[in-house]
Amino acid sequence: MNISARERPGITPANQGLDGIVWNVLGQSYMPKQITEESFAWHALLPIESFIPPHIHDTQDEYIFVIDGALDLLLDGHRQSASAGDLVRMPRGIPHGIFNNAGRLASCLFWVSPTAKLLELFKALHNVADTAEVVRISAAHDVRFLPPTK
Repeated sequence: MNISARERPGITPANQGLDGIVWNVLGQSYMPKQITEESFAWHALLPIESFIPPHIHDTQDEYIFVIDGALDLLLDGHRQSASAGDLVRMPRGIPHGIFNNAGRLASCLFWVSPTAKLLELFKALHNVADTAEVVRISAAHDVRFLPPTK
């Protein structure tokens, strides 16, 4: 899948990713919905008790539209919650972590602008189970995970 092929008009069907792609990133399902150099959107299913540890995108603004379920977030050091219908805004350079503590599957539409290296990152992370390897691969794609806090 390349970016230029995704710039044509069309519809990405419900519950499917472009070209039938579904990435497994640490147990979460990511289905790419739209890709251009300016933006990249994916439908994510976050199972119960799954999370994305605090990290920073230095080159992208990131957004989450919560479709179903709820998320707990750590945004720039502040704890917040988002539920169905809410939009989460995470400007570039701001630390953020995403947690599904709601006791049920969360369904969300994520997107970033610009795409930068995130498409290649998800391809590289597909089915990688070792968290240290996820951190290493992510750093090579301009996403910095933060060390755990006490």
